[in-house]
Amino acid sequence: ENIFSVLTPIRLLELSNPNQPLLKKLLVEAPGTYHHSLMVGNLSEAAADKIDANSLLTRVGSYYHDIGKLYKPYYFMENQFSMSNPHDLLEASESAKIILAHVSEGLKMAKEYKLPKEIIEFIDQHHGTTSVAYFFYKAKEKDVNVDIEDFSYKGKKPQTKETALVMLADSVEAAVRSIKEPTKESIEDMVNKVVKGKINDGQLDECDITNKDINIVINTFVNILIGIYHDRIERS
Repeated sequence: ENIFSVLTPIRLLELSNPNQPLLKKLLVEAPGTYHHSLMVGNLSEAAADKIDANSLLTRVGSYYHDIGKLYKPYYFMENQFSMSNPHDLLEASESAKIILAHVSEGLKMAKEYKLPKEIIEFIDQHHGTTSVAYFFYKAKEKDVNVDIEDFSYKGKKPQTKETALVMLADSVEAAVRSIKEPTKESIEDMVNKVVKGKINDGQLDECDITNKDINIVINTFVNILIGIYHDRIERS
């Protein structure tokens, strides 16, 4: 496996073990990100099964896609819990640098821990060339001449169905989690909005995912998320 750089199912199963050093570190130092990554894994793996992508690779890739958040975990919403938001004390450009850096820091960490190149691709591609729009528009309020490039990720767009699924699941999970009072309709609307936003932004242009696949993925995500938020939906 090492000599020929072949990633086997056995190696993938090893990497999915919660006792792997990086996953343990994520659980202890960035528990919100750890939980988010498991959720992304559930969503993307289920979708991979439905469109004949490699579901095991997709799940394991999702576990590691956000390891770069270990660089500054409390600057990411899911790790803040009841603490104040440290971004409130920063300029928008500084905040954007920290958020964008989780990809480059993740790549450094992945090489340090000798992760296989197939897993490293999930770290590099899960945001593609998207921008951190919130901080871009916040900066634009002070300076209309700010450059969107300074607020954009420098990774590759997804090159495979598997990395595309993790990109979509990553954004969908975070977006649906932010819905205060979820209903079936609001979950469905949010999933459609997020996925179609990525398509319109050209993020899926370089992988072989089809329109038929996309519709299956949307339905899979919606069904799983309605199941997860069932109790909150019932109470609303």
